[in-house]
Amino acid sequence: MDIDAWQKLARSDPAAAQREFQRRCERLSPSQQRAVWAFIDQDPFGKGDRLHDAPLTGVPFAIKDLFYFAGAPTRAGSSFLSRTSRQECNLIVSLRQLGAVPVGTTHLHEFAYGLTGGNPHYGNVQHPHHLSLTSGGSSSGSAAVVAADIVPFALGTDTGGSLRVPAAYCGIFSWRDTPHHPWIQDAFPLAPSFDTAGWLTKSPQDLRRLHHLLINASVFSTGTPHGAYLSAQSLDVELPGNFEAVLAETTNRIAPTIAPAPSTFAAVLKDSAQPYSVLQSTEAFAVHQHHLDRRKAEFGEAVWQRIDRGRRWRADELTRAKVHHLKVKAAFNVFFRDFDYLVMPVAPTPALAHDDSNQANRDALLALTTPGSLAGLPIVTVPVPLGDGLSLGLQYIFPDRQCPAIDWLLRRCETSLPSNS
Repeated sequence: MDIDAWQKLARSDPAAAQREFQRRCERLSPSQQRAVWAFIDQDPFGKGDRLHDAPLTGVPFAIKDLFYFAGAPTRAGSSFLSRTSRQECNLIVSLRQLGAVPVGTTHLHEFAYGLTGGNPHYGNVQHPHHLSLTSGGSSSGSAAVVAADIVPFALGTDTGGSLRVPAAYCGIFSWRDTPHHPWIQDAFPLAPSFDTAGWLTKSPQDLRRLHHLLINASVFSTGTPHGAYLSAQSLDVELPGNFEAVLAETTNRIAPTIAPAPSTFAAVLKDSAQPYSVLQSTEAFAVHQHHLDRRKAEFGEAVWQRIDRGRRWRADELTRAKVHHLKVKAAFNVFFRDFDYLVMPVAPTPALAHDDSNQANRDALLALTTPGSLAGLPIVTVPVPLGDGLSLGLQYIFPDRQCPAIDWLLRRCETSLPSNS
């Protein structure tokens, strides 16, 4: 059910909407319900303060458990954090003002520091259509409830790919906003210079509707924007089989006149993963330093190691990382003098098995996602179906969150791509 269908049902019969939501939740196995949901409101549609004439009246949405949701403990995917706030995060408040109905919070990769649906405390979030595979992360629970058609959209965050990767793996769309926006500043942080808020939807229509309502985008493209495609190979990432050709074909279907990205631009973006990891982990250590050693046994080992390295970088390593960061931002500024958007792959492969989510595959993902993270730019993820429920993804990177090319892209997806229903 899309936004329109949920709105029609909830307006006409809130009790029926509640029953439908519960029925859809039960599509998940009991173990996956525990792995996916951190908290579920037992009667979200029965609240007396619903806005009957608002644009999203009665539309249910889920919340990644980094955003403070009144009455629910915020754990950030951890075993020991538990913060309950009476004041909700700005993004939830904005959606409530539009009439949307928060139904609960979803689990994530511990402290949002990972690109899989793995969590040692609550269980691994599985790909809804391939239970042996990961959903991707860190916005794993949010991606799962959208891909399983439990809710039409869900909130997530993206620091180094945490919306883009699960969207690509689960075959859904995502919007990644920009760092330092009020929507992310009052959520539990991972690395504040790179953290962004966003959301996931099954369809481009719903993503476009949320973009207009929440971003207040009022500038529409009257022509065809000028875009460029950056291949994985140009960043020294090898895609198996014919995946590069499949991604290029989908890109050309959306924009037949797209140009190749300049080689000088690609050269700057190469090898972004290591500088990004230096800067990200340094900030993550600053967030967690007061309990990192004291509560070491309560962390998952991999996440503890990622945070711990943040205090161990040498001064010259930090300097090189900061210089690379500035070079990437400058390169995008030059790029956007000639182009309206950049498109590039999100992931080198479809969803992996949990046991295959190793450091080598993480490095390949970060090689593709970290240029956009270092640039601090808004990004739309477009799924690329491969058949049998598997998918790749394309990330469309824009110069600003109200760029007219965003609306153009989503309209093109509505007409040129197969329906994701």
